[in-house]
Amino acid sequence: MTPRPVSETPSQDLEAGINQLATVGRLLEHPELARVYVYVCYYGPATRPQIKEALAIPKTTVYDHVETLEALGIVTLEDDRPVEVTAEPVQITTDGIVVTPTTLHAVALQEVDEDVSYFVERHGVGKLAAAVRQAGLHYAGQITQRMIADPLDIPTGEAISIALALRPALAVGQEYDPYFDVIFPEIAGDIEFETDFDVAAPLPDSES
Repeated sequence: MTPRPVSETPSQDLEAGINQLATVGRLLEHPELARVYVYVCYYGPATRPQIKEALAIPKTTVYDHVETLEALGIVTLEDDRPVEVTAEPVQITTDGIVVTPTTLHAVALQEVDEDVSYFVERHGVGKLAAAVRQAGLHYAGQITQRMIADPLDIPTGEAISIALALRPALAVGQEYDPYFDVIFPEIAGDIEFETDFDVAAPLPDSES
């Protein structure tokens, strides 16, 4: 009997894929870290003082998070003065769930939105990622708010609340996430909101 090859994937590609999966997992577990990453990904390059001012988090926390993100290999620091932080967009699909900066933005919203924090506490990050997809379908006119609840197996009231809370992640992702259409194939351009969102985030002036 001729043995079957275990894989056609080069070992370096497998290693890179596993490393990216671990990196995304780290961001999914730490919303404040994800918040710093998403800000730089969308609005960078940015200096650490600019990140501190824009996100209103302590200087030491910003420095720690940037150091962690650099160690994870998803941001780079330019040696010029002032030092600028640049982030590369990530995209990974696992167990049918697509994770892109839009998904990570939704995770980061736990830091600033009680409805998102409550949702994750009750249902977990995996269901939040699924809710991003359902909310997008709603704002593309494909389903009603109440129809969000059934595939997520959550109460209707929670479905409505999370759909409303995820609007900033969808609005900004539609503008800046290069992988937005991976989450929403064929409907990415149809997503719209009754209220306009200011998706621009001018960087504060910074000297260092």
